[in-house]
Amino acid sequence: MDECLGVTDRDSTKLQERHYYLLSELQTLVKDLPSSFQQRLTYNTLSDLALALIDGTVYEIVQGLLDIQHLTEKNLYNQRQKLHCEHQVLLRFIYLVRKHKDALQSCKPHNLSLLKTTQQTELEALEVRVREEQKMMDKKIVVEMDQKVTDQQNTLEKAGVPGFYITTNPLELTMQMNLLELILKLQQKESQAGLL
Repeated sequence: MDECLGVTDRDSTKLQERHYYLLSELQTLVKDLPSSFQQRLTYNTLSDLALALIDGTVYEIVQGLLDIQHLTEKNLYNQRQKLHCEHQVLLRFIYLVRKHKDALQSCKPHNLSLLKTTQQTELEALEVRVREEQKMMDKKIVVEMDQKVTDQQNTLEKAGVPGFYITTNPLELTMQMNLLELILKLQQKESQAGLL
């Protein structure tokens, strides 16, 4: 009957052998995880994960998600660095120093106190602005990375990878990270052995 579906006994045997191989490798890799996570990764979960990995599609999906994540992280890092550099220029720019020196040198003695107070107020306002902009940038980065995590969870859930669904629960996120680590280690091992 399987032959009517285009699956021969030979193909079925090869798939079964691959499933057992992947399951065995996953069971070995799980031993490196903390015992609390080992206990949560039941035989059935590992077996389902092995089934999801059989054709290599999940490896490609995970690699694609990893590449997107790295590009996003690099982009966000560059944005933050650019903002930081702009702030450094603002805070250290010779214009401020010259402006203040020139003003102090040309200032009449009776206005000196007022000028120093005004300059200090300007500098403090600039420092507040810099801190607020950095805080806003950091919040933007956190929101964007959280969205990437949600996108990754959604993609892996739709791909049928066991243990993946949209969650913000730290324990579940750690479990998903452990599953990704298992997938990446197994992919690396298979790649080095020439099985992919």
